[in-house]
Amino acid sequence: MVTLGEGTSAGSVISGKYPADRFLMALLRACSDAVLIGAGTLRATPGHLWTPAHVFPRHAEGFAGLRRSLGRSPEPRLVVITARGAIDSSHVAIQHGALILTTRRGADACRHLVPDSCEVVVIGDGEEVDLAAAIHELRNRNLGVLLTEGGPHLVGELIDRGLLDEAFLTVSPVVAGRAEERRLGMVEGVELLPKRGVWSRLLSARRHGDYLFLRYGLRA
Repeated sequence: MVTLGEGTSAGSVISGKYPADRFLMALLRACSDAVLIGAGTLRATPGHLWTPAHVFPRHAEGFAGLRRSLGRSPEPRLVVITARGAIDSSHVAIQHGALILTTRRGADACRHLVPDSCEVVVIGDGEEVDLAAAIHELRNRNLGVLLTEGGPHLVGELIDRGLLDEAFLTVSPVVAGRAEERRLGMVEGVELLPKRGVWSRLLSARRHGDYLFLRYGLRA
């Protein structure tokens, strides 16, 4: 997931809400125990629910049946990572219920603001959330299949720590550019090339119309 700035959902802008792209996103959510996002992604996507039905409602019953056949809960658990506890408690996804993984300082900042549908968990005593410890916490809760939808700093740290197993990329036939406005890329907060390269292996490639859907395995 990349970003086009605060308050803008990059996925729908770049894909043009292409149905095949939305179907794939819903399918990935349907196969996941939990969807992992950063607080910035939450703020940049107002009104969104990280469920299969929200992004592709036409096949909601089919996705629900798939989850039952996989032994999953009715909906994937939303997990929000935040170091400072900067959570928009009015966001529909927070009202719906989320697991918030944060620092001790972040927990003090947000615990009294979020509804009872949310659980706030402290991951360590540092200034940042230890993602390896966060994933360990999720595994202990039987949330084994994790889907992350960004943002760029979260993806960057997952790659930097060797915690990202696979990447699903949609190549959209749209030309984008920038002038003075700075926009984040897919990976932020870590320095990779030219000194360090994180190589991946192409696992599958699919085409639908003018769009390409690529799946990569990341090498340790």
